[in-house]
Amino acid sequence: MQSLSQTARYGLRTQKGQLSSIYRFQATRNSRFLVDSRTRQKSVLSQLKTRPFRSVPPFIASKVFKRVPLRSLSTKQLPTHHGPVVRFLYRTAAWTGIFIAVSGMLITGFFLYDATTYTHPDGKLELAVSEAALSPKRGGPKNLPIAEILVDDEDNPDMEKQKTKPKLVILGTGWGSVAMMKELNPLDYHVTVVAPENYFLFTPMLPSATVGTLEFRSLVEPIRKIVSRLRGHFLKAEAIDVEFSEKLVEVAGTDQQGNKQHFYLPYDKLIISVGATTNPHGVKGLENCNFLKTIDDARLIKRKVLTNMEIACLPTTSDEERRRLLSFVVSGGGPTGVEFAAELYDMLNEDLLKSFPKILRNEVSVHVIQSRSHILNTYDEALSVYAEKRFEHDQVEVLTNARVKEVQPDKIIFSQRDGDKFVEKELPMGFCLWSTGVSQTEFSKTIAKKLGDAQNNKHALETDTHLRLIGAPLGDVYAIGDCSTVQNNIADNLITFLRGMAWERGKDPRELRVTFAEWRNIASKVRKRFPQAANHLRRLDKLFEAYDEDKSGTLDFGEMHELLVQIDSKLTSLPATAQRANQQGVYLGKKFNKIAQAVPGFKANEVDYGDLDDAVYKAFEYHHLGSLAYVGNAAVFDFNGLNFSGGLMAVYLWRSIYFAQSVSFRTRLLLAMDWTKRTLFGRDLMAY
Repeated sequence: MQSLSQTARYGLRTQKGQLSSIYRFQATRNSRFLVDSRTRQKSVLSQLKTRPFRSVPPFIASKVFKRVPLRSLSTKQLPTHHGPVVRFLYRTAAWTGIFIAVSGMLITGFFLYDATTYTHPDGKLELAVSEAALSPKRGGPKNLPIAEILVDDEDNPDMEKQKTKPKLVILGTGWGSVAMMKELNPLDYHVTVVAPENYFLFTPMLPSATVGTLEFRSLVEPIRKIVSRLRGHFLKAEAIDVEFSEKLVEVAGTDQQGNKQHFYLPYDKLIISVGATTNPHGVKGLENCNFLKTIDDARLIKRKVLTNMEIACLPTTSDEERRRLLSFVVSGGGPTGVEFAAELYDMLNEDLLKSFPKILRNEVSVHVIQSRSHILNTYDEALSVYAEKRFEHDQVEVLTNARVKEVQPDKIIFSQRDGDKFVEKELPMGFCLWSTGVSQTEFSKTIAKKLGDAQNNKHALETDTHLRLIGAPLGDVYAIGDCSTVQNNIADNLITFLRGMAWERGKDPRELRVTFAEWRNIASKVRKRFPQAANHLRRLDKLFEAYDEDKSGTLDFGEMHELLVQIDSKLTSLPATAQRANQQGVYLGKKFNKIAQAVPGFKANEVDYGDLDDAVYKAFEYHHLGSLAYVGNAAVFDFNGLNFSGGLMAVYLWRSIYFAQSVSFRTRLLLAMDWTKRTLFGRDLMAY
């Protein structure tokens, strides 16, 4: 034992008396011999117990110790082997202890962080606010205050730096505006957002909030939180008009007494993203309908649905009145109308029996009125048929080829095709949702009227392929989202495409005859300026041959014009969806970043940068990523021709897609909590 302790403490010395290395060994349970698997090593090690360490020949010790694993010396007894049950209980207790310890540390850390969020300021802050911000000068056509400097322009050094940057004014807080703000580089522009609501609304999930599946707060994100990343400003007001020549936006805010306070907001670049309203289609009595565009609309619908159900429970309510109160009608078979009908049916089927008298379930009826031959008519026909069969299984009545003529307080009057004729019908109703397309807001109508003949679309503001508002000064005003549409006028730009070629030949563009090689060059220009036409310009040889009527091997101006008119007719308007608005916002954000980088170079070299949009960035191209809809414990998907429909697995996929598209971690967390609460406790059936 003495030799072993000497070995562990001092190690092994070589023949030359120099210390080469220190080896440590682990003693056995009774410390009488060292453990080793090889017989030769055991025999040598046994000598270490009886002879002093120094008596072992150095060459033998060096070979043995090289093979022995290096382990620390310990006098503790080795653990005994227990059965599987004891080991399981031991590991369970260990992991439980670890879990409790980690959870305790996390909870402690949370409360420590929470304590830091409570602040107690010493007193009022000393701020430097410009006199021009507190008392703005008046001017403009209406002699209104001009807010050239805002009250928070000097709140911090970053905001002070932005005072001299180009003024970017964004009207609206929808998908396009938020996508653009999230893409912009901070400190490149003096950003001001103007909107009557101070939040962003996640509209695709709005039908779920009308029946208590989701809470309203889970669908909104404070817009000031998004704007703060850009060191920008937000004004809770409504855009009234635009003075294009003076670069002023007329804005109206509401004071505490409810009076409108008008003022001007100057801009260098203006983004119009004010959305759209529901299209009335000239139907009478829409004041008896509910709409689904805003969070207030969803709150009113929820209150109306639950109020009808409560009244139907009263003993004084007749059978006929109860059936009318529980007759829910949806006018419009698009995604919004279909998803609301599906959510409403799920609520009535899953939560009604748990909280209300069972007689209500037998009296409830849900109807969908659609003017086309199928609901979800923009989807693949197979998906539309699947949705209709799903509704038929769930006893949701779908009335196709029907048009609403009038909505009265207690019934809806419509006509439905029956063979070659239309038959007028009536449907008692206690609730009607109007969801039939979009129309221009009053602000958009004002802008379109001011621009005159440059705006010919009655449903939206027309832009070019760079999203610049047609008729406004070039590069000053842009329009995105539901309030706008991209103009498809390839044929009207034919002279522009031929101008360079005509100048080289010294001829009038209308007198040119274009060869196939020149036609390929023109087609390349068309693709660049009108990206949506690329799919219709794949077989250039076939197009050239088809429109070369005189078989001369060339196309004259008339033949070229007819060819491009035919392509124009095949181009459709972009859909008024959140997907399109989001892509346009991202596009403008990236383009404005490029413009901010390019302008200083142009100014430094005294270059007239004119059409800067076309110089620094490509035209906008919409990429349809697919469509999806919830149809009552099932969902349908249309991904560019790849169709998919199914039950709960499809529902989970539908939720996952919208969960990923949610604007922030906060809203994702709230969505997950709401879906969990629905599973554990059911829907929220309180009207407030």
